[in-house]
Amino acid sequence: MDDLISDLPQSILESILTRLPIRDAVKTSILSRKWRYKWASITELVFDDECVTSSHDGNVVEQSLVKFITRALFLHHGPIHKFQVSTCYLQSCPDIDQWILFLSRDSDVRELILKLGEDEWVRLPSCLFNCKKLTHLDLSCCELDPPPRFKGFSCLRSLSLHRVLVAADAIENLIWSCPLLENLALSYFDDSLAITIRAPNLKYLYMEGDFTDIFLENTPLLLSLSVVMYMADDVAEHFELEQSSNCNFVKFLTRVPRLVSLAGRAYFAKYLSIGDDPGPLPITFDHLKIIELFEVSFEDMKEVLVLLRLITSSPNLEEFSISAGESTSPAEAPDSLDIWERECPADWTFKQLKVVKMTDVNGIPHEMDLVKFLLGSSPVLKTMTISPSTYFKHDRMVMLIELLRFRRASSEAEIIFLQE
Repeated sequence: MDDLISDLPQSILESILTRLPIRDAVKTSILSRKWRYKWASITELVFDDECVTSSHDGNVVEQSLVKFITRALFLHHGPIHKFQVSTCYLQSCPDIDQWILFLSRDSDVRELILKLGEDEWVRLPSCLFNCKKLTHLDLSCCELDPPPRFKGFSCLRSLSLHRVLVAADAIENLIWSCPLLENLALSYFDDSLAITIRAPNLKYLYMEGDFTDIFLENTPLLLSLSVVMYMADDVAEHFELEQSSNCNFVKFLTRVPRLVSLAGRAYFAKYLSIGDDPGPLPITFDHLKIIELFEVSFEDMKEVLVLLRLITSSPNLEEFSISAGESTSPAEAPDSLDIWERECPADWTFKQLKVVKMTDVNGIPHEMDLVKFLLGSSPVLKTMTISPSTYFKHDRMVMLIELLRFRRASSEAEIIFLQE
């Protein structure tokens, strides 16, 4: 019987082998003489803990994995377009330098992904920056120090740095020197950072960590922005005093006019609220369709104003999600209870808003006023889902009755009240 698979074109065989875990791809060498080392020309090499036999001894697994990867690179011939190592076992492994040196001599490598163990950082060699054709770079638990002569990755479109030791100015220069960069993720750096991002082609930005300040200086094409900002209370208070004359809301958001999706967690709303209230914003976010804000303090008037300014500057909003931060006194009314009537445009209409989700609701006046405003200003609203906070100690039925009394601009609007 003829071996039909072995006679398939090389491109199809490579496609088949690339879809196999590399451990299984290597094993195809025993199928027949024709298959011996066919795997050695595949252009994508993806290594993980499944490449070697598991063991309770981490050192044994590390040694086996290093040997497997080194041998695979030694036997490989032809271009490598993708090289990925994802493991929790490799720490300060000198073999990593040799692997990257090998790749840097292969001018065709496009994707480099290193996700290493989190016990210590791996210092990457400077030859990494010789991989001029990189389009995707994803590093975790590494130490990065671009050499002074480095001029940038001219082809890079996606950059992800997670728990990477690198100076703030080095990050900024790296981002700026990648003119085609479209996707950027920065998370969990060792120190608090104030960072400036200049990326004229950037479309997707994710940031998580202890950022003391963020400047979006040249990001005119940004479509999606997600920020998880951590900040100790004493740092937040000090930062607010230092920046009291400025307005973070205007500084941060008015430079992203094409934004389609915005998500903020932890101290993000607090960060935007620092500075004087700008009043009605000088721009509208005509493209913004999705807003997700979490842990907003409805007892902080400045955060409430940020929320109000944002949604009333987003005329084409389609989905809105918000969660309240912990309420210290849910039964007490904050100051300026007439703010929604005083500050919201009288004729404001959310012409596209269809879905609203509110979680951790405590029933304080500003939360209820927001519900009232959204219900009364959204003629095409389909569903509003409300989940009371687990700390809400008052009669939930009273809250539900109040919600049902609010006028609805949409005859199809359904209020879904989740008891648990």
